[in-house]
Amino acid sequence: MKVKLIRGEWHRERSRRPFCNMSLNVNILLCLFLCGEVPGIQSFESVPWLPCQLVDERVTFNDEGHAETEYQHREAGLQFGHQGDSALNPNTITFLVTGSKVDMRKYIEGVVEHQLQCEIRRYSIEGLQMRWPGLGAQEHDIWFTCTLRHTDGVFVITSFLRHTPATPTPGQAHYRNWAAIADREALTTSTVMLVLTRSPSVRVGLVKQQSLHCQFDVDHKAANLTVEWRLQRRGERTTLFSHSSRSGQTEGGGVSLNGIGRGDASLTLPLTKQSSEGTYICLVSVPPLFGSHDITLHIMEPPRVSLNVDSTISLVDRGEQKVVCEAEGYYPLDVEMEWFREPSGGGGGLLPEKLDTVLYSSHRYHQDGTYSLSAFFLLHASLHDSGSKYFCRVSHSSQRMPIRKSFTLIVTEYDSWNSALWLFFGFGSILVMVAVLFVMLPRLSSARKANQHKPY
Repeated sequence: MKVKLIRGEWHRERSRRPFCNMSLNVNILLCLFLCGEVPGIQSFESVPWLPCQLVDERVTFNDEGHAETEYQHREAGLQFGHQGDSALNPNTITFLVTGSKVDMRKYIEGVVEHQLQCEIRRYSIEGLQMRWPGLGAQEHDIWFTCTLRHTDGVFVITSFLRHTPATPTPGQAHYRNWAAIADREALTTSTVMLVLTRSPSVRVGLVKQQSLHCQFDVDHKAANLTVEWRLQRRGERTTLFSHSSRSGQTEGGGVSLNGIGRGDASLTLPLTKQSSEGTYICLVSVPPLFGSHDITLHIMEPPRVSLNVDSTISLVDRGEQKVVCEAEGYYPLDVEMEWFREPSGGGGGLLPEKLDTVLYSSHRYHQDGTYSLSAFFLLHASLHDSGSKYFCRVSHSSQRMPIRKSFTLIVTEYDSWNSALWLFFGFGSILVMVAVLFVMLPRLSSARKANQHKPY
């Protein structure tokens, strides 16, 4: 539902084209970008404004003292510029992102406008009243997260926006006492930290080496930094790696410490196996901020499909043959196998007929963690089926398109005269052999008796 709201608001914003009638002091690029006159922009570093959704929160407490949160989706926008700039779109909430060493735009590569989702949320520091170590930070700062997500799952970027209110009120940075935001309010912010991944969902085969991407950027050096990797699988959470810059302690492996110094916290996995599946969590912490991304790893091994027959089968009328379709070496278990018959000449545009006489073996488990399955039927040849094409279709979650293996049936007429001749000669041969045995057996018996009475 969240994605639909964001995408729906994005396209509704484009369809209304609210900025094409603005005064000339509005940047022309903004109008072109939002009105869709430019088919795509490969770099966003020069873009001054991006449409967003502010997912606002209203927290109340029931009679039992439990917090209840109501979410409200509000139109907003990211405006990149300098402190004191006027809002390019005064009809929505504006988050003015001023200059910082951390620029979320430079991490977006090869993206066109409709492939980007932007969502802003409030961020609670959970009562940690501490000053951010960066330049210009105050203890009473208010925090937001801005998430840029590629609609095709290419990347996810979460940036932390710091806002210093003009009239600070204690507790405004906590979810129990959020500062109200007016419908057309403009908030000046700066990006102080971001965490991103270019592998939010990974599909990999068995016995493969895989790297899970995680990158971060902070607006000041010598940050009190903690990097962790955790694996969540079947309700259990395991810590795979942890490193603290303050204590210098490191536990686990798979992450380069030199890479962490460059902002790269990517995790290299050992050779994959079934137990490698799960949700990997990259967590980067610079107090009071904690950024993380979930990376889902799926083990996918496509099936190898084969038939026990050649591409053409020749049978006589009323002949029979067992035909087997074999799917081997696949993972996970969800495979679908079907047999179809397509009449000679394509059947006049008719759809192939699914065979309902197919039998299946049980799933066979192999030591490498993969499975196999057989689908077979007894083919009864008839003359009107000659030229028909039979195909086995195998669908598996590792494949976008099903795998097909086929053969063509050629049926020849059953020759009853030749069959009768073969029966006659066969029966005659048997009679001759019986007659020979009938004549030879007495002679052999007499010879044996004579040998027994012969003096030595």
